[in-house]
Amino acid sequence: MRAVWLREFGGPEVLVAGDAPDPVAGPGQVLVEVEYVNITFVETMFRASGFGPFPRRPPLIPGNGVGGVVSAVGADVDPGLVGARVVSSTGGSGAYAELVAVDAAGLVRVPDAVALDDAVALLADGRTAAMQLGAAEVAEGDRVLVEAAAGGVGTLLVQLAAAAGARVVALAGGAAKTRLAEQLGAEVAIDYRQPDWPDRVRAAVGGVDVVFDGVGGAVGRTAFDLLDRGGRMLSYGLASGEWADIPERTAAERGVRLVRASATPEQMRGFVEEVLAKAAAGQLRPVIGQRFALDRAADAHAAVQSRQTIGKTLLEVR
Repeated sequence: MRAVWLREFGGPEVLVAGDAPDPVAGPGQVLVEVEYVNITFVETMFRASGFGPFPRRPPLIPGNGVGGVVSAVGADVDPGLVGARVVSSTGGSGAYAELVAVDAAGLVRVPDAVALDDAVALLADGRTAAMQLGAAEVAEGDRVLVEAAAGGVGTLLVQLAAAAGARVVALAGGAAKTRLAEQLGAEVAIDYRQPDWPDRVRAAVGGVDVVFDGVGGAVGRTAFDLLDRGGRMLSYGLASGEWADIPERTAAERGVRLVRASATPEQMRGFVEEVLAKAAAGQLRPVIGQRFALDRAADAHAAVQSRQTIGKTLLEVR
């Protein structure tokens, strides 16, 4: 099969397409013919330095999320799964390939009304957005600040928070991205590259009740300062390269909660099923801004790192 290899940590150019042995479905596993691969920002950080939640060392086939069709099953797996359209995590590696063997227990069937590429776009970012929204306890009328609002998670948070009745303030870089956030339901969309962006937030809604911090660094710390007493801040990403690192004591003195969302594997699966159901009902739309052929994984990583991408970036395998 064709796959993309990471043989050493480094820039996007270290991702090189080549051949790999076909995987085989072992006991409790299924073989998936991959059609689309999900790319996340943290994968670019892992490729560069090994940073991430899955400790791995090269050589390896990177990637952690796929969508495709089950082509074979291993022992102790329902043969009726053959032919099913599914999405699945891969356990931290192996996704940038034409075939992948994954645990059957981790599969999520894709509803008939949802396109497979949309389902893959919702796999990682959708469960993250749903988990963060629930942990924040967003209520009708809450003023919600969404950083990186034109990114994969951000575009979904804007929609989910607006659907919950929140007043959404979106932060994004540039006119095209702020327009997208408004189209998705943001009441106000502000270019965070303008130095007066905090003043613009205050002029629009006063303070805020919830901050979804997907950027970290200086942007995250400034967003924290916009929270009113009783507010909640959830940090889930570090697009800036560093966490906001707000001290608990500082938050307590301000009367603000730093909420750390977490979930069991079963709950994470539930979040995926939840967002897929919303997509099937026409209540949630993933934004797929860029698509690259499998052999161009290096170009996909370069695009994500450039911060010029909009919404989700996918690899197209077939």
